[in-house]
Amino acid sequence: MEEVTNVTEYQEIAKKKLPKMVYDYYASGAEDQWTLAENRNAFSRILFRPRILIDVSKIDMTTTVLGFKISMPIMIAPTAMQKMAHPEGEYATARAASAAGTIMTLSSWATSSVEEVASTGPGIRFFQLYVYKDRNVVAQLVRRAERAGFKAIALTVDTPRLGRREADIKNRFVLPPFLTLKNFEGLDLGKMDQANDSGLASYVAGQIDRTLSWKDVQWLQTITSMPILVKGVITAEDARLAVQAGAAGIIVSNHGARQLDYVPATISALEEVVKGAQGRIPVFLDGGVRRGTDVFKALALGASGIFIGRPVVFSLAAEGEAGVKKVLQMLRDEFELTMALSGCRSLKEITRNHIVTEWDTPHAALPAPRL
Repeated sequence: MEEVTNVTEYQEIAKKKLPKMVYDYYASGAEDQWTLAENRNAFSRILFRPRILIDVSKIDMTTTVLGFKISMPIMIAPTAMQKMAHPEGEYATARAASAAGTIMTLSSWATSSVEEVASTGPGIRFFQLYVYKDRNVVAQLVRRAERAGFKAIALTVDTPRLGRREADIKNRFVLPPFLTLKNFEGLDLGKMDQANDSGLASYVAGQIDRTLSWKDVQWLQTITSMPILVKGVITAEDARLAVQAGAAGIIVSNHGARQLDYVPATISALEEVVKGAQGRIPVFLDGGVRRGTDVFKALALGASGIFIGRPVVFSLAAEGEAGVKKVLQMLRDEFELTMALSGCRSLKEITRNHIVTEWDTPHAALPAPRL
């Protein structure tokens, strides 16, 4: 096999390896998939303004997220059902994240339980939460995650209903028979059965609470001491409400372009959300990050860090734990190089002046440089 030299190459390898139903589930977006392409394309319209002749012999990429020290601002987003990609599934991802010194977010719909992931060894882990109609199930799940040593909840707020993913409808997507949603094993919640469309869409319609509102964000804070990240914010209005509701942070996310099509790319929505949060809570981004240059652009626009989703499942499918490690290493190396070539030695040196976007006015009013 040819050597993989960048993150995107894993997608083709995964496509060859995986059953069509599984690959399509991971790869596809909602409806016309316009936002799916735009999540990538929007990055390509942001250009660099590198500063030169700065001593970049030492580059520090470390940062803290909710008080936890990590090696780089690149973390792992929640992606469902990873054992469809590789037999080791979430175990492999957890070990790779821990080895890289970064954070893994475990999906509610994981094929490994919170306890199983905790058993892989030390590491900083967040738990992504879907709020089920049965709040006892939610409370139980949150308690289990907390007991298993998870450090934060990433509450997904953009999924009162599942987006229309036509590949899943065509394929009649269903969880393969030898796998289960491990966190819900033994709870009488109905199964993800073969349906007339996407089995997952039917499952969501039956189980996930469409009444979810800001008061539930406050309710969650009464049942756990874990900080809550609100995942799925793409407007300044909702950023302000998240701050008011006591959220510990925001993840600017359009669910990998799998929910509402024709929302902007997350990188395009990021600056608006950062302004809405007014520096009161950190803002993170997921969606479309495939290069170290993308990471730099997100930080220049005010993100405190980014999360990667699809690169994890594709590299997992291709090479298991080693693949996920490689993806994290490649992104780390590219990001470090981007910092060096832009003249930034630490994350705090990455500024808005290091990039130019299509919505910028020409840089007439920049402060005069001083040597």
